[in-house]
Amino acid sequence: MFTQRLDAAAAAVQAHFDKVLAAFEPLPIVEAMAHATSGGKRLRGFLVLETARLHDIAAGEAIWSATAIEALHAYSLVHDDLPCMDNDDMRRGQPTVHKKWDDATAVLAGDALQTLAFELVTHPGASASAEVRADLALSLARASGAQGMVLGQALDIAAETARAPLSLDEITRLQQGKTGALIGWSAQAGARLAQADTAALKRYAQALGLAFQIADDILDVTGDSAQVGKAVGKDASAGKATFVSLLGLDAARARAMSLIDEACDSLATYGAKADTLRETARFVVRRTH
Repeated sequence: MFTQRLDAAAAAVQAHFDKVLAAFEPLPIVEAMAHATSGGKRLRGFLVLETARLHDIAAGEAIWSATAIEALHAYSLVHDDLPCMDNDDMRRGQPTVHKKWDDATAVLAGDALQTLAFELVTHPGASASAEVRADLALSLARASGAQGMVLGQALDIAAETARAPLSLDEITRLQQGKTGALIGWSAQAGARLAQADTAALKRYAQALGLAFQIADDILDVTGDSAQVGKAVGKDASAGKATFVSLLGLDAARARAMSLIDEACDSLATYGAKADTLRETARFVVRRTH
């Protein structure tokens, strides 16, 4: 049931991307955008759609925000893969944008995907309420910028040349921005669309986002690059402090499971209606890519 819903959400987001990008002039930059937004689990988009369903928001409205967060996430990956950042050759099992085209195309494609995200959340189709659309845009800006994801990325880069490895608290803060901020926005989007209280979903997202990053750190140690779809073992090679390097593999797994319990408990107010979100949390620590 969960896998079917995840796959259906991924297909819906892809169909919306196809529709949106079809209106653009068929240039290399647009091809690069399409390349960057293809494949992947679409977990962030899925969270938007599921939390929207939780608040009885029509899928036809929620798909705009779901596609927006996937565009924003894709931009972050395109830039993160560049030689000046993580210098990765593969992403989602295919060449990264700068490898398939060049660095300049990758920078511009990322820029275009970032602005596309804000175009999508402010489109009239995203909500009949201008107030809701404005709230979506403002919260997305905060989650993606120097208070959120970009801050996390900056802290990550700074850690590479720091004299001492980061502490557990410092890694937690870094990852709450780098990974957690966009997951947080995704999980609260349904409540924002309904102009409902976001507190329970915020707690859910905070635990889920941190568990997701711990699972990523575990995959970097135990995963297979062909299955993961990108290089593994890079953190250890670079001497970076991670949840695994600081806690050890078993304790990192235990911490991730504890966070999943926290995430599931935070959904008590929604009852059985939130069972798919609970299964999403369990999926985060079970995944192999």
